[in-house]
Amino acid sequence: MSSASSLSFNQWRIDVHDDHSATSPLRASKFLTFLQLVLLPATVLIFIFLSKTLMKSKRVAPLPPGPKPWPIVGNLPELFKNKPRYKWLHRLMKEFNTEIACIRLGRVHVIPVASPEISMEFLKKYDAVFASRPITVTTNMFSNGFLTAGVSPWGDQWKKMRRVLTSEILSPARLKWLLAKRNEEADNLVRVIYNMCKGSAISDTCSTSGTVVDVRTVSQHFTGNVMRRMIFNKRYYGKGREDGGPCFEEQEHIQALFAMLLYVYAFCVSDYMSILKPFDLDGHEKVVRNALKVIKKYEDPIVDERVQMWKEGKRTEPEDLLDIFISIKDDDGNPLLSTEEIKAQITELLLATVDNPSNAAEWALAEMLNQPEQIQKAVEEIDRVVGKERLVQESDLPKLPYVTACAREALRIHSIAPFNLPHVSTAEVTVAGYFIPKGSQVLLSRLGLGRNPRVWEEPLRFDPERHLKDNLCELGLAEPELRFITFTRGRRGCMGGTLGTLITLMLLARLLQGFKWSIPPNNNMEKIDLTENDQLFLAEPLQAYAEPRLPPHLYQP
Repeated sequence: MSSASSLSFNQWRIDVHDDHSATSPLRASKFLTFLQLVLLPATVLIFIFLSKTLMKSKRVAPLPPGPKPWPIVGNLPELFKNKPRYKWLHRLMKEFNTEIACIRLGRVHVIPVASPEISMEFLKKYDAVFASRPITVTTNMFSNGFLTAGVSPWGDQWKKMRRVLTSEILSPARLKWLLAKRNEEADNLVRVIYNMCKGSAISDTCSTSGTVVDVRTVSQHFTGNVMRRMIFNKRYYGKGREDGGPCFEEQEHIQALFAMLLYVYAFCVSDYMSILKPFDLDGHEKVVRNALKVIKKYEDPIVDERVQMWKEGKRTEPEDLLDIFISIKDDDGNPLLSTEEIKAQITELLLATVDNPSNAAEWALAEMLNQPEQIQKAVEEIDRVVGKERLVQESDLPKLPYVTACAREALRIHSIAPFNLPHVSTAEVTVAGYFIPKGSQVLLSRLGLGRNPRVWEEPLRFDPERHLKDNLCELGLAEPELRFITFTRGRRGCMGGTLGTLITLMLLARLLQGFKWSIPPNNNMEKIDLTENDQLFLAEPLQAYAEPRLPPHLYQP
């Protein structure tokens, strides 16, 4: 440094600390400006450079392939402008020719995975590391501050609610206890469709008359009815209908549940940049708040009334799952669960069960209508095992491998969601040769796994026969090797896998046994349009022609 520059710098230093200088305030201001414009940014840049250098030197393995992120915001700009966002993520994986990728959103590394082998490494070898969940706006809302088992991060609350569900609510003994309630709604399913075929009255004689049925509607309300019956011991929130069909209250409740499901882990921008949360840029918070208001309108009064009944001694023996939730005691004999915990967990149970069974049944029947020999084979299997003098029961399901294969194939191709629930890493780890930072969100791609051409020959062809090999149907709907996703596995695996299997298979089996299905005669088309919308449903609800095929008395209550 020259003497002139040294004097200049020293003069800055002397003048700034010289209280008697006439120009000290001005020069102090210049010094602060110098710090702000030169030294502070330089210090930050040096810190970032050294931090990245140290991290890279510490990191032995590279991150999975992915797009280059912007500073601070990562790939959020691309995420915001590319909708639907799950399609953008899958396009990226295709562009990078990879079955595991890394997209940085804000400071979060999002890791989509479409390889069953890598998925198994995440959830088998490193299950304990990836057993947490992210904190998001929507999951915080419907879980009432993460009081539930499904979406809560790793911790004592999750452990508590998981114990409750596995030991008290979804155990084999409890499901057996609730069998009569499920049977009641399975019987109501065929009665509703039969009444649609016959008009408003049930005829005493069998006829070949039929009608066009909205399969999506009857399937969704069947799953809703089963859960309401098991939880609240009722089919209707209001007065109900004599023919067993849904009223306005049930329709509104089901619509609210499905509306909320679309925004659970839906890549909300503000979940990755907390500073944006007050703005609700995606509008997710508003939709979920409105849907939750509808759900609570119907559920909360029932819970409050029942809690009061137990407090007053008007109810002493459990009759449904709500009673079980209320009557569980801690070690001191006090109620284990608060009213708010019960309400939140019931909502989560309904969210977890209404979608998959109804969606699988609708897609399976749509695919099978385009290949009528598959319907014939499934019906022949049911007739051989069950006959036509009684309705199929849950105890018959293990003897129906082809029906099971049809449901498995529908779940493989037509998942209800593009990704499974996120798994958050609680530590740094190397998986499949790639570095996975702490706090990463691992997303197993339901679409990528179920439609992976490396794993499945002609992956988009509906072929139930592929599940009959190696006795795969003995597993029911489970797929423990993660070649497609139903209930996943590990600590965060679905606790209601058995219940989900029973609801799905009973729905499909009762539809196939009870009615002869065909493409509507006045539809002017030879095939069902299998186009899927951005929410992965059939673009148009399945309209199919149903004719009763069993003796009339089997459809009557």
